[in-house]
Amino acid sequence: MTEKLDLTLTVNGRSFAIRVEPRRTLADALRTDCGLTGTHLGCEHGVCGACTVIVDDKAVRSCLMFAVQAEGSLIRTVEGLADGETLNPLQQAFHEHHALQCGFCTPGFLMLATAILEADPRIGEDDLRHALSSNLCRCTGYQNILIAVRAAAEKMR
Repeated sequence: MTEKLDLTLTVNGRSFAIRVEPRRTLADALRTDCGLTGTHLGCEHGVCGACTVIVDDKAVRSCLMFAVQAEGSLIRTVEGLADGETLNPLQQAFHEHHALQCGFCTPGFLMLATAILEADPRIGEDDLRHALSSNLCRCTGYQNILIAVRAAAEKMR
């Protein structure tokens, strides 16, 4: 039996004192131990991007990071984007531009786009396409996702 470790994760400005096995991924800890189910698990190999969260201002695949590695870091998940019932500009743009269908990939795209726009709100078209291509979507065809991110970037500038 593997010994469990006590750690505290700071997620969306809130502290979560949890007890986990050293091998528990950040994605699993967020979903199971913190009750934040907006972070989705897809491939669990870091390929699809559904589990993307922001750790210390960098987009990371939470299925590839151990929870213990995130202790002491500032973690943001899709649950932290809205201000109560008010959607943030990216969420609003995804809604207005029909940038989602089934919604499974949406939290990962929102977190990836948040990190991209916070790092460079004036990102060029080619760089934006390249950055967003790291996440997979099986429904939308990506065009409306690009339109939504560009629209949000305009509002966020």
